[in-house]
Amino acid sequence: MSDYPRTLLEFQHLFPDETACARHLERIRWPDGFKCPSCGQVGDPWRLQARPRVLECRQCGYQVSLTAGTVMHRTRQPLPVWFWAAYLVTTQTPGMSALQFQRQLGIKRYETAFLMLHKLRVAMVRPGRDRIGAKWPVEVDETYVGGATQGEGRGQHHKTLVVGMVEVLPRKKALGPDPNLPSGQRPQHRGGHGRSFIAGRLRLQVIPNRGQKTLEPMVLDNVQTRAEVRTDGWTGYDNLHKLGYSHVAMPVRGDKAKTDQHLPMIHIVFGNLDAWLLGTHHGVSPTHLQGYLNEFVFRFTRRFWPMVGFDSVLKTAARVESMTYRDFYEGAKTHTTPAESDEPVLTG
Repeated sequence: MSDYPRTLLEFQHLFPDETACARHLERIRWPDGFKCPSCGQVGDPWRLQARPRVLECRQCGYQVSLTAGTVMHRTRQPLPVWFWAAYLVTTQTPGMSALQFQRQLGIKRYETAFLMLHKLRVAMVRPGRDRIGAKWPVEVDETYVGGATQGEGRGQHHKTLVVGMVEVLPRKKALGPDPNLPSGQRPQHRGGHGRSFIAGRLRLQVIPNRGQKTLEPMVLDNVQTRAEVRTDGWTGYDNLHKLGYSHVAMPVRGDKAKTDQHLPMIHIVFGNLDAWLLGTHHGVSPTHLQGYLNEFVFRFTRRFWPMVGFDSVLKTAARVESMTYRDFYEGAKTHTTPAESDEPVLTG
Protein backbone atom coordinates (compact mmCIF):
# COMPACT_ATOMS: atom_id res chain seq x y z
CA MET A 1 0.00 0.00 0.00
CA SER A 2 1.18 3.56 -0.71
CA ASP A 3 1.90 6.11 2.03
CA TYR A 4 -1.46 7.77 1.50
CA PRO A 5 -4.98 6.32 1.79
CA ARG A 6 -6.99 5.98 -1.40
CA THR A 7 -10.40 5.37 0.20
CA LEU A 8 -12.24 6.26 3.39
CA LEU A 9 -11.88 2.66 4.58
CA GLU A 10 -8.11 2.78 4.09
CA PHE A 11 -7.96 6.10 5.94
CA GLN A 12 -9.85 4.69 8.92
CA HIS A 13 -7.62 1.62 8.93
CA LEU A 14 -4.37 3.61 8.77
CA PHE A 15 -5.30 6.34 11.26
CA PRO A 16 -7.75 4.94 13.83
CA ASP A 17 -6.48 6.89 16.84
CA GLU A 18 -4.03 9.45 18.26
CA THR A 19 -1.17 6.97 18.51
CA ALA A 20 -1.38 5.92 14.85
CA CYS A 21 -1.46 9.56 13.72
CA ALA A 22 1.49 10.39 15.97
CA ARG A 23 3.59 7.54 14.53
CA HIS A 24 2.83 8.68 10.99
CA LEU A 25 3.73 12.28 11.85
CA GLU A 26 6.98 11.02 13.38
CA ARG A 27 7.87 9.21 10.14
CA ILE A 28 7.18 12.37 8.16
CA ARG A 29 9.34 14.58 10.40
CA TRP A 30 12.22 12.10 10.73
CA PRO A 31 12.15 9.80 7.69
CA ASP A 32 15.68 8.55 8.46
CA GLY A 33 14.99 7.99 12.15
CA PHE A 34 14.54 10.29 15.15
CA LYS A 35 17.36 12.77 15.79
CA CYS A 36 17.37 14.59 19.11
CA PRO A 37 17.43 18.38 18.54
CA SER A 38 19.30 18.82 21.84
CA CYS A 39 22.18 16.30 21.79
CA GLY A 40 22.02 15.11 18.17
CA GLN A 41 21.57 11.45 19.13
CA VAL A 42 20.07 9.37 16.33
CA GLY A 43 17.99 6.40 17.37
CA ASP A 44 14.65 5.12 18.50
CA PRO A 45 13.21 7.47 21.18
CA TRP A 46 11.08 6.72 24.21
CA ARG A 47 7.39 7.07 23.40
CA LEU A 48 5.19 8.15 26.27
CA GLN A 49 1.99 6.10 26.35
CA ALA A 50 0.04 8.82 28.13
CA ARG A 51 1.33 11.53 25.76
CA PRO A 52 1.52 10.11 22.20
CA ARG A 53 2.62 13.46 20.74
CA VAL A 54 5.80 13.59 22.88
CA LEU A 55 9.09 11.80 22.14
CA GLU A 56 11.91 11.54 24.67
CA CYS A 57 15.58 11.12 23.77
CA ARG A 58 17.02 7.93 25.27
CA GLN A 59 20.41 9.59 25.80
CA CYS A 60 19.73 13.03 27.30
CA GLY A 61 16.05 12.79 28.23
CA TYR A 62 15.08 15.81 26.10
CA GLN A 63 11.37 15.78 25.24
CA VAL A 64 10.16 16.83 21.80
CA SER A 65 6.58 17.62 20.78
CA LEU A 66 5.66 16.17 17.40
CA THR A 67 3.58 19.24 16.58
CA ALA A 68 6.23 21.83 17.55
CA GLY A 69 7.29 23.90 14.54
CA THR A 70 4.37 22.67 12.43
CA VAL A 71 1.01 24.16 11.48
CA MET A 72 -0.38 22.15 14.41
CA HIS A 73 1.87 23.87 16.95
CA ARG A 74 0.23 24.02 20.41
CA THR A 75 -3.04 22.68 19.04
CA ARG A 76 -5.69 21.46 21.46
CA GLN A 77 -7.42 19.40 18.80
CA PRO A 78 -6.72 15.64 18.58
CA LEU A 79 -4.37 14.60 15.78
CA PRO A 80 -7.11 12.48 14.10
CA VAL A 81 -9.15 15.67 13.66
CA TRP A 82 -6.21 17.30 11.87
CA PHE A 83 -5.71 14.23 9.72
CA TRP A 84 -9.40 14.13 8.83
CA ALA A 85 -9.23 17.83 7.97
CA ALA A 86 -6.25 17.27 5.66
CA TYR A 87 -7.93 14.29 4.01
CA LEU A 88 -11.32 15.90 3.47
CA VAL A 89 -10.07 19.27 2.24
CA THR A 90 -7.62 17.75 -0.26
CA THR A 91 -9.61 14.82 -1.65
CA GLN A 92 -13.18 16.12 -1.91
CA THR A 93 -13.75 17.42 -5.43
CA PRO A 94 -15.49 20.71 -4.49
CA GLY A 95 -13.42 21.23 -1.37
CA MET A 96 -14.93 21.93 2.05
CA SER A 97 -16.12 25.06 3.79
CA ALA A 98 -15.35 25.71 7.46
CA LEU A 99 -19.02 25.28 8.34
CA GLN A 100 -19.16 21.86 6.66
CA PHE A 101 -15.94 20.87 8.40
CA GLN A 102 -17.27 22.00 11.79
CA ARG A 103 -20.44 19.95 11.33
CA GLN A 104 -18.73 16.83 9.98
CA LEU A 105 -16.21 16.52 12.85
CA GLY A 106 -18.28 18.01 15.67
CA ILE A 107 -15.97 20.94 16.41
CA LYS A 108 -17.63 23.22 18.97
CA ARG A 109 -16.58 26.63 17.64
CA TYR A 110 -16.76 27.79 14.02
CA GLU A 111 -13.63 29.93 14.54
CA THR A 112 -11.63 26.81 15.43
CA ALA A 113 -12.65 25.03 12.23
CA PHE A 114 -12.02 28.19 10.19
CA LEU A 115 -8.51 28.64 11.59
CA MET A 116 -7.60 24.96 11.19
CA LEU A 117 -8.46 25.04 7.50
CA HIS A 118 -6.51 28.24 6.98
CA LYS A 119 -3.48 26.71 8.69
CA LEU A 120 -3.71 23.78 6.30
CA ARG A 121 -3.89 26.26 3.41
CA VAL A 122 -0.52 27.59 4.57
CA ALA A 123 0.78 24.04 4.11
CA MET A 124 -0.54 23.98 0.55
CA VAL A 125 2.35 26.20 -0.56
CA ARG A 126 5.55 24.17 -0.62
CA PRO A 127 8.58 26.18 0.55
CA GLY A 128 10.98 26.81 -2.32
CA ARG A 129 8.58 25.53 -4.96
CA ASP A 130 9.79 25.63 -8.57
CA ARG A 131 8.98 28.42 -10.96
CA ILE A 132 6.71 27.41 -13.83
CA GLY A 133 7.32 27.69 -17.57
CA ALA A 134 10.57 25.74 -17.89
CA LYS A 135 9.15 23.68 -20.77
CA TRP A 136 5.82 25.22 -21.73
CA PRO A 137 4.41 28.67 -22.56
CA VAL A 138 2.77 30.61 -19.71
CA GLU A 139 -0.36 32.76 -19.96
CA VAL A 140 -0.47 35.76 -17.61
CA ASP A 141 -3.42 38.03 -16.88
CA GLU A 142 -5.29 39.75 -14.05
CA THR A 143 -8.86 39.59 -12.82
CA TYR A 144 -11.05 41.14 -10.15
CA VAL A 145 -12.58 38.77 -7.60
CA GLY A 146 -15.64 39.36 -5.41
CA GLY A 147 -17.22 42.58 -4.24
CA ALA A 148 -20.34 44.57 -5.07
CA THR A 149 -20.24 47.26 -7.76
CA GLN A 150 -23.79 48.57 -7.93
CA GLY A 151 -24.79 52.13 -7.08
CA GLU A 152 -21.42 53.59 -6.10
CA GLY A 153 -20.42 55.47 -9.22
CA ARG A 154 -18.11 54.83 -12.13
CA GLY A 155 -14.92 52.99 -11.18
CA GLN A 156 -16.01 52.39 -7.58
CA HIS A 157 -15.97 48.76 -6.43
CA HIS A 158 -15.01 46.41 -3.61
CA LYS A 159 -13.30 43.77 -5.71
CA THR A 160 -9.83 42.33 -5.08
CA LEU A 161 -7.23 42.26 -7.85
CA VAL A 162 -5.60 38.90 -8.56
CA VAL A 163 -2.85 38.02 -11.05
CA GLY A 164 -2.80 34.53 -12.56
CA MET A 165 -0.10 32.57 -14.40
CA VAL A 166 -0.73 29.15 -15.96
CA GLU A 167 1.29 26.78 -18.13
CA VAL A 168 -0.19 25.61 -21.44
CA LEU A 169 0.58 21.97 -22.29
CA PRO A 170 -0.21 19.93 -25.43
CA ARG A 171 -3.04 17.51 -24.68
CA LYS A 172 -0.81 14.54 -25.51
CA LYS A 173 1.29 15.51 -22.47
CA ALA A 174 -1.70 14.99 -20.15
CA LEU A 175 -1.10 12.66 -17.23
CA GLY A 176 -1.66 8.95 -17.69
CA PRO A 177 -4.16 6.60 -16.01
CA ASP A 178 -5.06 7.56 -12.47
CA PRO A 179 -3.59 4.96 -10.07
CA ASN A 180 -6.08 6.07 -7.41
CA LEU A 181 -8.96 4.56 -9.39
CA PRO A 182 -9.48 0.79 -8.99
CA SER A 183 -9.29 0.02 -12.71
CA GLY A 184 -6.71 2.71 -13.53
CA GLN A 185 -8.98 4.26 -16.15
CA ARG A 186 -8.49 7.78 -17.42
CA PRO A 187 -11.05 10.39 -16.38
CA GLN A 188 -13.28 11.12 -19.38
CA HIS A 189 -12.94 14.91 -18.98
CA ARG A 190 -9.32 15.87 -19.54
CA GLY A 191 -9.64 19.66 -19.39
CA GLY A 192 -8.99 22.25 -22.08
CA HIS A 193 -12.67 22.47 -23.08
CA GLY A 194 -12.10 20.27 -26.14
CA ARG A 195 -8.93 22.06 -27.27
CA SER A 196 -5.68 20.42 -28.29
CA PHE A 197 -3.98 21.71 -25.13
CA ILE A 198 -4.63 21.72 -21.39
CA ALA A 199 -3.68 23.83 -18.37
CA GLY A 200 -0.58 22.81 -16.43
CA ARG A 201 0.77 24.30 -13.21
CA LEU A 202 -0.87 27.44 -11.87
CA ARG A 203 0.02 30.45 -9.71
CA LEU A 204 -2.45 32.98 -8.25
CA GLN A 205 -1.56 35.99 -6.14
CA VAL A 206 -3.47 38.94 -4.66
CA ILE A 207 -1.89 42.21 -5.83
CA PRO A 208 -2.54 45.84 -4.85
CA ASN A 209 -2.54 47.28 -8.38
CA ARG A 210 -1.74 46.60 -12.06
CA GLY A 211 1.38 48.73 -12.14
CA GLN A 212 4.60 47.60 -13.76
CA LYS A 213 6.42 47.65 -10.38
CA THR A 214 3.88 45.14 -9.08
CA LEU A 215 3.47 42.83 -12.09
CA GLU A 216 7.14 42.42 -13.04
CA PRO A 217 8.22 40.99 -9.64
CA MET A 218 5.24 38.61 -9.73
CA VAL A 219 6.38 37.21 -13.07
CA LEU A 220 10.03 37.04 -11.98
CA ASP A 221 9.13 35.18 -8.78
CA ASN A 222 6.86 32.63 -10.44
CA VAL A 223 7.98 32.10 -14.06
CA GLN A 224 11.33 30.79 -15.29
CA THR A 225 13.40 33.26 -17.26
CA ARG A 226 13.61 32.55 -20.99
CA ALA A 227 10.10 31.13 -20.86
CA GLU A 228 7.49 32.17 -23.42
CA VAL A 229 5.06 34.52 -21.63
CA ARG A 230 1.77 35.44 -23.30
CA THR A 231 -0.08 38.56 -22.14
CA ASP A 232 -2.59 41.07 -23.40
CA GLY A 233 -1.47 44.53 -24.45
CA TRP A 234 -1.30 45.98 -20.92
CA THR A 235 1.74 48.25 -20.43
CA GLY A 236 2.60 46.66 -17.09
CA TYR A 237 4.25 43.82 -19.02
CA ASP A 238 6.20 45.93 -21.52
CA ASN A 239 9.64 45.18 -20.03
CA LEU A 240 9.33 41.39 -19.85
CA HIS A 241 11.44 40.96 -22.98
CA LYS A 242 14.25 43.00 -21.39
CA LEU A 243 14.01 40.81 -18.28
CA GLY A 244 14.84 37.70 -20.30
CA TYR A 245 11.42 36.38 -21.33
CA SER A 246 10.09 35.57 -24.77
CA HIS A 247 7.17 37.98 -24.47
CA VAL A 248 4.20 37.57 -26.81
CA ALA A 249 1.65 40.36 -26.35
CA MET A 250 -1.67 40.78 -28.13
CA PRO A 251 -4.09 43.64 -27.33
CA VAL A 252 -7.47 41.95 -26.88
CA ARG A 253 -9.55 44.97 -25.70
CA GLY A 254 -12.42 42.77 -24.59
CA ASP A 255 -12.64 40.90 -27.89
CA LYS A 256 -13.76 37.38 -26.98
CA ALA A 257 -12.42 35.82 -30.17
CA LYS A 258 -8.95 37.28 -29.58
CA THR A 259 -9.06 36.26 -25.93
CA ASP A 260 -9.96 32.66 -26.81
CA GLN A 261 -7.16 32.61 -29.34
CA HIS A 262 -4.39 34.17 -27.24
CA LEU A 263 -5.27 33.65 -23.54
CA PRO A 264 -7.80 30.80 -23.33
CA MET A 265 -6.46 28.83 -20.36
CA ILE A 266 -6.05 31.62 -17.83
CA HIS A 267 -9.60 32.82 -18.43
CA ILE A 268 -10.93 29.27 -17.95
CA VAL A 269 -9.00 29.23 -14.66
CA PHE A 270 -10.54 32.56 -13.58
CA GLY A 271 -14.02 31.26 -14.39
CA ASN A 272 -13.43 28.07 -12.40
CA LEU A 273 -12.07 30.12 -9.49
CA ASP A 274 -15.18 32.31 -9.33
CA ALA A 275 -17.47 29.27 -9.51
CA TRP A 276 -15.53 27.48 -6.76
CA LEU A 277 -15.48 30.45 -4.37
CA LEU A 278 -19.18 31.05 -4.83
CA GLY A 279 -20.30 27.41 -4.93
CA THR A 280 -18.25 25.96 -2.07
CA HIS A 281 -17.64 28.95 0.18
CA HIS A 282 -20.55 31.24 -0.80
CA GLY A 283 -18.18 34.20 -0.93
CA VAL A 284 -15.03 34.94 1.05
CA SER A 285 -13.46 37.88 2.85
CA PRO A 286 -10.91 39.85 0.82
CA THR A 287 -8.70 39.72 3.92
CA HIS A 288 -8.28 35.95 3.69
CA LEU A 289 -8.59 35.56 -0.08
CA GLN A 290 -4.93 34.57 -0.55
CA GLY A 291 -5.47 31.48 1.59
CA TYR A 292 -8.33 30.36 -0.64
CA LEU A 293 -6.20 31.05 -3.73
CA ASN A 294 -3.48 28.81 -2.25
CA GLU A 295 -6.02 26.00 -1.85
CA PHE A 296 -7.36 26.47 -5.37
CA VAL A 297 -3.84 26.31 -6.86
CA PHE A 298 -3.01 23.22 -4.77
CA ARG A 299 -6.15 21.39 -5.86
CA PHE A 300 -5.91 22.55 -9.49
CA THR A 301 -2.32 21.34 -9.88
CA ARG A 302 -3.26 17.93 -8.44
CA ARG A 303 -6.66 17.62 -10.10
CA PHE A 304 -5.65 14.43 -11.97
CA TRP A 305 -4.19 12.88 -8.79
CA PRO A 306 -6.48 14.04 -5.95
CA MET A 307 -5.52 11.41 -3.39
CA VAL A 308 -1.86 12.49 -3.48
CA GLY A 309 -2.91 15.82 -1.96
CA PHE A 310 -3.36 14.35 1.52
CA ASP A 311 0.24 13.10 1.64
CA SER A 312 1.57 16.35 0.14
CA VAL A 313 -0.19 18.67 2.58
CA LEU A 314 0.85 16.62 5.63
CA LYS A 315 4.51 16.62 4.58
CA THR A 316 4.50 20.39 4.13
CA ALA A 317 2.46 20.92 7.31
CA ALA A 318 5.22 19.17 9.26
CA ARG A 319 7.84 21.60 7.89
CA VAL A 320 6.18 24.99 8.24
CA GLU A 321 4.79 26.80 11.28
CA SER A 322 1.57 28.73 10.87
CA MET A 323 0.50 31.90 12.59
CA THR A 324 -1.27 31.81 15.94
CA TYR A 325 -4.95 32.57 16.50
CA ARG A 326 -4.09 36.07 17.73
CA ASP A 327 -1.69 36.81 14.86
CA PHE A 328 -4.22 35.56 12.33
CA TYR A 329 -6.97 37.91 13.44
CA GLU A 330 -4.66 40.82 14.26
CA GLY A 331 -3.37 40.56 10.70
CA ALA A 332 -6.94 40.63 9.46
CA LYS A 333 -7.62 43.89 11.31
CA THR A 334 -4.61 45.68 9.82
CA HIS A 335 -4.99 44.24 6.30
CA THR A 336 -5.79 46.82 3.63
CA THR A 337 -7.45 45.87 0.36
CA PRO A 338 -9.87 47.61 -2.04
CA ALA A 339 -12.56 46.35 0.34
CA GLU A 340 -11.84 47.69 3.81
CA SER A 341 -14.63 45.68 5.43
CA ASP A 342 -14.04 42.16 6.74
CA GLU A 343 -17.56 41.16 5.80
CA PRO A 344 -17.82 38.22 3.36
CA VAL A 345 -18.26 39.26 -0.26
CA LEU A 346 -19.72 37.26 -3.10
CA THR A 347 -17.66 36.53 -6.15
CA GLY A 348 -18.87 37.96 -9.40
